[in-house]
Amino acid sequence: MNQTQRHEKIVSLIKQNGFMSIDDLVTQCAVTPQTIRRDLNQLAETGVLSRYHGGAGLNRSWENTPYQERKTQNREVKERIAEAVASMIPNGASLFINIGTTTELIASKLLNHKNLHVVTNNIHVATILSAKEDFSVIIAAGEVRYRDGGIIGEATCDFISQFRMDYGIIGISGISADGALLDFDFREVKVSQAILSHTQHVILAADYSKFERKAMVEQGHISQVDCLVCDKTPPPAISEIIAENNITFIQA
Repeated sequence: MNQTQRHEKIVSLIKQNGFMSIDDLVTQCAVTPQTIRRDLNQLAETGVLSRYHGGAGLNRSWENTPYQERKTQNREVKERIAEAVASMIPNGASLFINIGTTTELIASKLLNHKNLHVVTNNIHVATILSAKEDFSVIIAAGEVRYRDGGIIGEATCDFISQFRMDYGIIGISGISADGALLDFDFREVKVSQAILSHTQHVILAADYSKFERKAMVEQGHISQVDCLVCDKTPPPAISEIIAENNITFIQA
């Protein structure tokens, strides 16, 4: 495989997965880490992708990956994260669940629980959980975003703010090096901020590809969460913030 073919393969893999680590690219391309780092730096210089700690991702800070693509990206990892999060929720708990493909998987893992009380702005989460007769599922008012079934807007924020829940399960599009939680739609961010403000215990579910991924709207800061569930240890700067703020880290 020459350099051109390797570059094409790297770009294709990142488009499929949203993010690829250096280790994964070494395995896929059968070259040294030094070669992959050089390839990623060259591709980043041309604007084809963005270089992040430990790998690279798509270079689209203003637009999220299409919903159907996100459903398949890092699926196995997200399944593990979902199982870990679901195991933290006791029977009889009340919880918010926000928009995201990972939170949808978490909803499916909660079906073995009993007597949950759920408020969500995610149509898919509501559909999954409504299968349980002993669950109370409340879906937020607001505008339905056509591309992923998320419910957003001022009416949604007002609705969410009526509740005080035991747990808030949130997904995120990106986490910057300084710990900022980032997303693409300011209307979705406003809803997530309302969830953060009305939850006793916030659980952030994020696979490693979210670290240093660009998105243009700031939702909050990782210091606002109580627990981070991820598939790998976060980058050193984030790990420091986690330690300084006594945030529980669970590796799925």
